[in-house]
Amino acid sequence: MPSPAVFGLRKPSAGEGAGGTTEATELHRAFKARRRVNNRRVSLALPERADPLTIAGMRKLLTLMTISAALTGSVMAAEPTTTAAPATQPWVGELRGGKYWEQVKVAATQPMMNDETLDHVEQLISGGQYLAAKRQAVQWVKTHKKSPSRDRGLFLLAQANFAYGDRIESFYEFDELLDLYPDSLLFNAALQRQYEIADAYLGGYKRRFLGIPMFGAEDEAVEMLYRLQQRSPGSPLAEKSLLRTGDYYYKTSDFDLAADVYAAFVRNYARSPEVPRVRLRQAFSYYAQFRGLKFDATPIIDAREQLAAILAVYPKLAEEENLAPVIERIDETFARKIYQTGDFYRSTNEPRAAVYTWRYLLQSYPHSKEAAMAKRELAKLPKSVLNDPMPPAGNGYSPTTAPSADAR
Repeated sequence: MPSPAVFGLRKPSAGEGAGGTTEATELHRAFKARRRVNNRRVSLALPERADPLTIAGMRKLLTLMTISAALTGSVMAAEPTTTAAPATQPWVGELRGGKYWEQVKVAATQPMMNDETLDHVEQLISGGQYLAAKRQAVQWVKTHKKSPSRDRGLFLLAQANFAYGDRIESFYEFDELLDLYPDSLLFNAALQRQYEIADAYLGGYKRRFLGIPMFGAEDEAVEMLYRLQQRSPGSPLAEKSLLRTGDYYYKTSDFDLAADVYAAFVRNYARSPEVPRVRLRQAFSYYAQFRGLKFDATPIIDAREQLAAILAVYPKLAEEENLAPVIERIDETFARKIYQTGDFYRSTNEPRAAVYTWRYLLQSYPHSKEAAMAKRELAKLPKSVLNDPMPPAGNGYSPTTAPSADAR
């Protein structure tokens, strides 16, 4: 049986990845909306195979020749004959509207070409002479604009800048290679190196000023990661880039952005082994956005919904992270907030609303200390306001509370 088909990556069309830094910045700022990629390009390399009828015919011919030689005792001397299977061009298609594939034509991949100057540049980089390698690579790239090895020249120039410390310049040079030579053998290596550049900046690597590492580039690094997702949507590198972005926001306490990124990761990569950890961090990101009893309770409602789902779907993870006490503390917070809401209605001469709220507290959290306090307050109210019907049964902060769309 032939091996499974191998999926490769192609350069996105102009609408997908040619927007540059401005488009990545806008995507970063508007990331709370679900990111959808309508046109995904993959290259399906079909395994080569020979015609089975041709093989069967050759076997019969060889058998007849062997029998004839044995009967006549003659020695048949013939030149070796090989029948090569016709080269199969890679099948390349675009996913149109997420529904069907349409074949597109692309140029054949160019083989790597040897060049003495580029070989020397590569030796300089291996020997640690990055500045000299950069100067020679720049001169070569400027004077060989039509060379079939220009993709290699750009790659070595970017490598020299990477090793020298000019990571931003290196990223742009890798970007030029990806734009102009999407069928280069160095395409995937350039994508991987771009991820390493972004990851280094998020890890604290500094930009150079007057030759001295001085300024951070975290915002530029996030834009780089979004650029990578645009170039290779749905790939393992895109998954890795999205997760790295969420972890960076989580680490820097940008919990609103972290929750949005983690929600997008769960939607786009539902089968990833990282989903349990991502859902846990998403829940804690919601929890961290709760500012107190006097503020909106939506973040803590979403956090409880996520934690309860983790407790049901991943019980081992919930036990390791000790999530049950966390959910209990959230319920205690709900009880306190409901009690304070009822007390607010009482202080503003709205006794019926206070009765309604405290009765709901008794139904939802009957064993909390706030429930005992609500009973005492209800006993102080006139009987005329106690004749109202009981509130409907609920399961959460209020009778109509439900998690937000992002938490579902």
